[in-house]
Amino acid sequence: MTKMAVLGTGKMGEALLSGLLRSGTSPEDLVVTTRRPERGEQLAASYAVRVVGNVEAVAAAEVLLLAVKPQDMAALLDEIAATVGDHQLVVSMAAGIPTSFIEKRLAAGVPVVRVMSNTPVLVDEAMSAISAGSHATEEHLARVEELLGHVGRTIRVPEDQQDAVTALSGSGPAYFFFLVEAMTDAGILLGLPRQVAADLLVQTALGAAVMLRDSGEHPVKLREAVTSPAGTTISAIRELERHGVRAALIAAIEAARDRSRELASGHE
Repeated sequence: MTKMAVLGTGKMGEALLSGLLRSGTSPEDLVVTTRRPERGEQLAASYAVRVVGNVEAVAAAEVLLLAVKPQDMAALLDEIAATVGDHQLVVSMAAGIPTSFIEKRLAAGVPVVRVMSNTPVLVDEAMSAISAGSHATEEHLARVEELLGHVGRTIRVPEDQQDAVTALSGSGPAYFFFLVEAMTDAGILLGLPRQVAADLLVQTALGAAVMLRDSGEHPVKLREAVTSPAGTTISAIRELERHGVRAALIAAIEAARDRSRELASGHE
């Protein structure tokens, strides 16, 4: 039996697949499924993995990674339900789909773990939050942590916090890209060539992120270290506060949380 089947190998599924292969997992230990034959041919050529149908993949694997879009989850579960057993581990990466929705459609006792990851999985820097379903044990959670550890960091959260995780880190990369986009425009307005502005901001963002991660300091303390009395930074911070940037960010993340709840409400 192979180690893992990736069911629905879209962008996120492919990113995890490539991360596993980079970490030393053999292509022989993986099997994948896709909706379109040409997509399957591309994956087979790129990664030397076996591409099969959903039922065949489920029958062959110990761990089932469900990476289909949320709207396709019910149809997938209907297709594979008769083949999934409680000796397998089901890992769902579909946003807004509670573990109970999956458990109700599979045989009794099947362990399910829910994951919310984000797009930095493409560069092995993902942040993945995991939650146990009603039949998932410590061993199952540890296995998922090991799996996702190949493409970034993991954190355990109660499942009722997954909508907040989706809003904060699932959607989070887009907020940073949006901010960098605006700052790049500002650099151009100030007379910098676009590429120069981009280079400055990318390294600045990377350096700031590493400082946050490695220093252990509160972001307020790190910001204050840059903010000299009557200097350039405090002038900029004053404008950010005057325009309500802090309040706008909080409202935006609340809106993302609310939308995640709306999506989940159709999968009770």
